[in-house]
Amino acid sequence: MTARLGKLAWLWLSVLVIALDQATKHYFEANFSLYQKVDVIPDYFAWTLAYNTGAAFSFLADHSGWQRWLFAVIAMGVSVVLVVWMKRLKAGETWLAVALALVLGGALGNLYDRVVLGHVVDFILVHWQNRWYFPAFNIADSAITIGAVMLALDMFRSSKTGETVNE
Repeated sequence: MTARLGKLAWLWLSVLVIALDQATKHYFEANFSLYQKVDVIPDYFAWTLAYNTGAAFSFLADHSGWQRWLFAVIAMGVSVVLVVWMKRLKAGETWLAVALALVLGGALGNLYDRVVLGHVVDFILVHWQNRWYFPAFNIADSAITIGAVMLALDMFRSSKTGETVNE
């Protein structure tokens, strides 16, 4: 039965990412005003509340709203592909399963915001003094980024040997 389900058991990690993402977004929406900034490490790291109607780095955020549904459809399609991919993974492909589960959890966390709220809630602000600001992000974005880096590392590991390294 384990072989038939591939690595779908790792979906618990996706659920954990979604739960943490939504809980933290709810906390910041309940306790912060829009664009309120609270320094955690002065000149480097702060909490804030920001809304993103676009994609990563606010791409297409200044458009009329059609992008909300485009990004929702893309996220749903990617999510289906990720679940099918996880189902097809072999026993030794745990690293890849974790990476896919992180990306899936992040995609679904932001999808919920986009469909229900019409924007994605961001609250982590990395900056350098008051001169440079990285776009605000959230737990879902972090999970997607970590998962994507893991996927890239897996690709490099696999290409050197010609096959996936067993864990």
